[in-house]
Amino acid sequence: MTDVQGWRKKFGVLGPSTNTIVQPDFEAMRVNGVTNHYSRIFTPNSQAISNETFLAGTTKISEGVLDAVRSVMTCSPDYLVMGMSAVTFYDGIAGADAFVKKVEDESGIKISVGSHATSAALNAYGNIKKISFVSPYYPIANAEVKRYFEECGFEVVRDICLQCPSWTAIAEVPEDHLRTLIKDELNGDDVDAIVQVGTNLSMVGLAAEAEAWLGKPVIAINTATYWHALRANGIEDKVYGLGRLLSEF
Repeated sequence: MTDVQGWRKKFGVLGPSTNTIVQPDFEAMRVNGVTNHYSRIFTPNSQAISNETFLAGTTKISEGVLDAVRSVMTCSPDYLVMGMSAVTFYDGIAGADAFVKKVEDESGIKISVGSHATSAALNAYGNIKKISFVSPYYPIANAEVKRYFEECGFEVVRDICLQCPSWTAIAEVPEDHLRTLIKDELNGDDVDAIVQVGTNLSMVGLAAEAEAWLGKPVIAINTATYWHALRANGIEDKVYGLGRLLSEF
């Protein structure tokens, strides 16, 4: 017997309790026969994040991941999808792989995470060597993201960290501000692709729009992560209106 709505796959989605963007983003990308089941990692809404506290704060959130895993496993999901990205970049490729192993050992099933998903997305487009990226993070965390991408063989030409003052403030960054950053700071003839990290930063629609203006890949991490989860499960359905990654690859 199979779940009558999740008859193809049931995805368990893990995300901070302060995150309000992942859940609607993933629902917008959901295909027929696949269902998303959100498990919240308890996260007090820090109101005074700084470069000194950001890394410690996100690491503290990651300590609650296994509790969220144990909770969502009670609905017998087929696969897990990580709705928090920062910790999946820490300590480069080895750190990303260690995080995945920790979750998979606890759950007994596979997981897609933002770091692996964005590098896989860049490789799917092909011929990408130089990138820029934007995050809601602080410089200490952007350095970890840069390290990961460079270990994957990409040159990071420039990056922007928005230094959002609280976890919920990440979801409040206006689209117009991000659009200006893409046009005036992230883009350039020296960049083959633009990446956005930070799952509570709303950029799925804007990234798709920006690909049309710029004629180059613009990858939102929520799009990449959900795409990765679908393809890892042999689901090749194309989703239109949310960028080339979901509609072409």
